[in-house]
Amino acid sequence: MTGERLDISNKPSPHGLKNKLGRFAWGAVQATLFRFSPRPCKRWRVFLLRLFGADVSWKARIMPSATIWAPWNLKMDDYATLGDGVVCYCVDRTRIGRQSTVSQYSYLCGATHGFELPNFPLTPMPITIGANCWVAADVFVAPGVTIGDGTVVGARSSVFNDLPGGKVCVGTPAKPIRDRVIAEAQD
Repeated sequence: MTGERLDISNKPSPHGLKNKLGRFAWGAVQATLFRFSPRPCKRWRVFLLRLFGADVSWKARIMPSATIWAPWNLKMDDYATLGDGVVCYCVDRTRIGRQSTVSQYSYLCGATHGFELPNFPLTPMPITIGANCWVAADVFVAPGVTIGDGTVVGARSSVFNDLPGGKVCVGTPAKPIRDRVIAEAQD
């Protein structure tokens, strides 16, 4: 090391005033109108999210106890679901594909911090969960991760790297353990 130090102490926040005011307003709505809405009122919660810029299908399902950090960064396709107690820290674009479920108490973490810099600047990174996925209970999904179509992530796993489509993945870090085989529907 040459003794030179990078001075970034006077760098502004990556979030401007509009972002901060939007998060403040959304926080008030989420803590009241969203959180206390009856469970069957899915369209009401979608309406509130869309009011704040979310790209959420009217057929999506978001439970009232889910926490969404910045709705304008959230995209949910038809029948995508955020379960009870899910935290969607969508500092960057977070996309949940058609018929994918993020189960209870999972955490989608859309940002990290530059730990090699003295003021730990926030580094937003997108998360993509493909179509027909199941992120089981209490799973952590790290910033910048893509989960391929049709993948199942087992309960209490931690996803730090991209996962391929059509797999069953478990562990910390989550790794594919086998192909996901879809059985024929029985009458």
